[in-house]
Amino acid sequence: MNKGNRSSRRRSPSIRSDEIIDYRNISLLRRFVGEQGRILSRCINRLAAKQQRSIATAIKRARILALLPFLNNDN
Repeated sequence: MNKGNRSSRRRSPSIRSDEIIDYRNISLLRRFVGEQGRILSRCINRLAAKQQRSIATAIKRARILALLPFLNNDN
């Protein structure tokens, strides 16, 4: 894989130390959801494995409570 190719990928800002991963923190969770409503991968998010699991769990909880949409269809 070419190292110069990696910089062209979309990078989400990582989690700051003062931010808490919680299903009620919608502004944080929206940064890790793609345009179509899918949870972005760990490579794109630049997160540790433990952070990615907690982000995914929080997004799923927020979807169930209707705080985030399951799909983002803007047709």
